[in-house]
Amino acid sequence: MLPLKEKDKVIIQKLLVSGCCARCVLRFCCIGVPDAYRQTRQETLRQLQAFISTPEDRKSSESTVEEGNNNSQNATVSEPASKRSKLEPEEPAPDSSVCMVCLGVLQHLSDVSQAVQIADTVKKQQYEVDTLVLSISLPAQMCVREHSCWLHVKEQVRAKCGVLGRDDVIQVKEAFRWIMQGLLAHELAGVAVVAKSALEVSVGFTHPETDADCHFLASTCPDCFKPTKNKQSVFTRMAVVKALEKIPDSKFMKHSPCPPSRPGTSCTPQDVQCVHMSVFVAGRYNKFCRSLPQTPWLIDGERRMESSVEELIATPILAAFRAHGFNFSSSGREDVDVRTLGNGRPFALELLNPHKSKLSEENMKNVQQSINASSDKIRVRDLQMVSRDAMSRMKEGEEEKTKSYQALVWTHKSIHKDDIAFINHIKDLRVDQKTPLRVLHRRTLAVRQRLIHSMSANLLDQHHFQLSLKTQAGTYIKEFVHGDFGRTKPNLCQLLDTHTDILELDVQSVDVDWPPALSD
Repeated sequence: MLPLKEKDKVIIQKLLVSGCCARCVLRFCCIGVPDAYRQTRQETLRQLQAFISTPEDRKSSESTVEEGNNNSQNATVSEPASKRSKLEPEEPAPDSSVCMVCLGVLQHLSDVSQAVQIADTVKKQQYEVDTLVLSISLPAQMCVREHSCWLHVKEQVRAKCGVLGRDDVIQVKEAFRWIMQGLLAHELAGVAVVAKSALEVSVGFTHPETDADCHFLASTCPDCFKPTKNKQSVFTRMAVVKALEKIPDSKFMKHSPCPPSRPGTSCTPQDVQCVHMSVFVAGRYNKFCRSLPQTPWLIDGERRMESSVEELIATPILAAFRAHGFNFSSSGREDVDVRTLGNGRPFALELLNPHKSKLSEENMKNVQQSINASSDKIRVRDLQMVSRDAMSRMKEGEEEKTKSYQALVWTHKSIHKDDIAFINHIKDLRVDQKTPLRVLHRRTLAVRQRLIHSMSANLLDQHHFQLSLKTQAGTYIKEFVHGDFGRTKPNLCQLLDTHTDILELDVQSVDVDWPPALSD
């Protein structure tokens, strides 16, 4: 039996007569029991009618039925409707009539056939999950109709010394979820419909017939409806709800009928959309090639290099997780002609809409081996799944971290051991670096102060030496060596009083203790 109370009778009577479906009647009676919505709508309607009928109504109905049975035994032709007993209760509205509030969403649009359509879409996508969350998008005018219906019954409730708050009414979305929960779980064996899940299945409905229901709000509450670039209509659900909170009841009833008019058609279901939350994979990479960019190198839409670090890493990972796309990030970046050696550079991939959300340690090692076997230009280590929150550790205090480099430097004039000794004694040198010319197209023009903690030089011949540096992250090493036309001060040219240039550069270490090292 439905958990109804005496005070609900007036609501049930008014709403059924007005054209409200049985499940919406339960919503306005504030029935928050999911099982009440899961029984058939025909059974719900029968129980509602039985609840509001008087003992006299039931006795008269029983007498009419008994009399009809006796007459059927004595007559071969049934009586015309005009001669039937006037005591016979009024026939309920046909089940095919569309609800004036939910516009059919809680009627045939939440039955088994709708659950089958949703389940078929999920099955075709082949997500490997054990839970999903159902998201529902309803037409904005449904809010207006619900508000109208609420005004229609709240005075009657107040007359019975009751209170019907607008927030007390069960939302259509909530009722729809309760109905579909069991139906979907049955169709998707082993997949539970829960309140929170990584896989979101979105079901949307439109109802063009009643689109104009909320248009009057634009003139009564114009400040609630602001045109935006990304929205096709100003009448968004959020804007309509905001306007309904502001408009006085009397003003609303002047512009909108209470109760709302009965629609001729049901809502139209839109295509079911499935989206899985991103998963994150991190690791460290070495780059051994001086002709490989970190990301795809495109100039005027044309590709300049055959591949890139991110593509070599991402391709096997995308295939393993069956993801639709990815976002690549790393702790800094090296130029195309710079190698990354030592323990490698930390990186992370955000995998978009993955159909497989977990890999075992063994499978992850297999993916790592696949990456390393695909090219001799890079090598990946410590490949592992991480959380979104852990991703922030890679960027945390990025400019406070240190990085070590080794450069091959050429000098115009001959240099000697004294010059090398001079370089070796320099500690904590502060340099001001104006945005380099070579990156000015993608970085804001600014002067950035960086710290060179230490330098160590090893003389090779009179015009070449190896320079090892330990610097603050974000230091432009090439510009420190050649000066960038005076945009970096002080620079190595000034320190050695000769023109210098950098011939080769290697990243020796990136001192970011993330992601955690894994045993081989």
